[in-house]
Amino acid sequence: MASSKEYLDFILEQLSGLDDISYRAMMGEYILYYRGKIVGGIYDDRFLVKPTKAAVTMMPDADTELPYDGAKEMLLVDDVDNRDFLRELLDAMYAELPAPKRK
Repeated sequence: MASSKEYLDFILEQLSGLDDISYRAMMGEYILYYRGKIVGGIYDDRFLVKPTKAAVTMMPDADTELPYDGAKEMLLVDDVDNRDFLRELLDAMYAELPAPKRK
């Protein structure tokens, strides 16, 4: 099942307090970037983030889920209605995310 544009728009609105949030559509899903680094994505209308130490610390009871078959597990963000939490989460994760690959 592909993700809806409406759910993407909702998540982007929740993250609107952060600078430089962008996304890229990929096979019916959406990859989310924060200041050029991949933080996670929207998969089957679920907001999943990379399991960095900061993300695990901030969401110790989060479910781990596969975004798609053959992918690495990611953390399910349940508290998508809490804008402050989402901003803190992405800010905390940023330093631990790998730099973008050069083309």
